[in-house]
Amino acid sequence: MITISAFAWVPPFARGQVRDLRVRWALEEAGLPYRTRLLEQGDQDTPEYRALQPFGQVPIFEEDGDVLFETGAIVLYTGERSEVLLPKDPLARARAVQWVIAALNSIEPHLMNVALIELFYADQDWAKQRRPGAREFAANRLRGLANALGDKAYLDGDRFTAGDLLMSTILRILPDLVTDDRLKAYVERCTARPAFRRALDAQLADFRPDPVLEPAV
Repeated sequence: MITISAFAWVPPFARGQVRDLRVRWALEEAGLPYRTRLLEQGDQDTPEYRALQPFGQVPIFEEDGDVLFETGAIVLYTGERSEVLLPKDPLARARAVQWVIAALNSIEPHLMNVALIELFYADQDWAKQRRPGAREFAANRLRGLANALGDKAYLDGDRFTAGDLLMSTILRILPDLVTDDRLKAYVERCTARPAFRRALDAQLADFRPDPVLEPAV
């Protein structure tokens, strides 16, 4: 049985965004059953977990004693077992991998840069100065993506691939930056897939309730 790690609790704004969602979605598309290994606060910093994931992140993928980390690697490995995610044709396969890499390297870092500024450092002077430029740079990357998508249903035409799985989850990070109607429709199209809905529901169901704060004495 495949096991993936996930957090037992995250703040409300992060729910539906934690990266194990991407792996859950890939497994759902591939029709591969899995279970979750839920991490309590601090579990990601134990020597045992760091031996499997050197950066203390989620998810890790475990199967028959083998372990993988990094969502891109796990999604591609899952795609080796599912033509839904990676076509058999060598060139079409390479194009799918191309978009996986583009999503993780050319789009996500710039959206995450804006997200970190706005979520964690918004009140700091350096962040107020950096925010407009960071948003414009991210918006410029999204304009390039919108032009590459054009009027196609998916990044490589009519067929959904692992590249679309990664790209659409990344575009969900900052919906207010995704202003192009083509990209909006693209995200809606990808996330309307039943496998995505199952993955999202499963992630949300795994989060334990918010901790109840004890009243001050």
